[in-house]
Amino acid sequence: MIVEAEAYIGEDDPACHAAPGPTRRNAPLYGPPGIAYVYLNYGIHHLVNAVTESEGDPAAVLIRALDPVEGLALMRRRRATDGRHIEEHDLCRGPGNLTRALGITLTDNLLDLTLRPGSGQASGRLTIEDRRLRRGSVAWGPRIGIRVGVDKRWRCWIAGHPSVSAPRASGTVKR
Repeated sequence: MIVEAEAYIGEDDPACHAAPGPTRRNAPLYGPPGIAYVYLNYGIHHLVNAVTESEGDPAAVLIRALDPVEGLALMRRRRATDGRHIEEHDLCRGPGNLTRALGITLTDNLLDLTLRPGSGQASGRLTIEDRRLRRGSVAWGPRIGIRVGVDKRWRCWIAGHPSVSAPRASGTVKR
């Protein structure tokens, strides 16, 4: 279950990869909506985003943290290659840990994240779906882990959830 995400919207958002205009790397941001935009951050971590706006309007939501619902044993193997124990709420805390736990790499860039219309079946290996899981209150605050565009309160998370990245206290809670 997604418990933390951040929005990056358009060429006017200095933190969005679309800020310099279209490039080969950021081409997925320009649509269509519902596809994955996966990139390598600092040459170390793969990060996954869901493209959100209509084709030609670059925007995406970075998936920052998950509450693991299924596949915990596989996530632990992927994350703890040295055999150490990782708590369930830490498996997918932070966007780099999340992609490592899910096995997401650059080969997943451009995957369709939607369900096939009318079938309820995944279009690809990665899917975002509404399973009607119970959640807590949603908090909104500034984006983190960036140096520009930090004035935008475009980060949201489930208030008090243990899988959410720090800092957690600087947000506004909405039901």
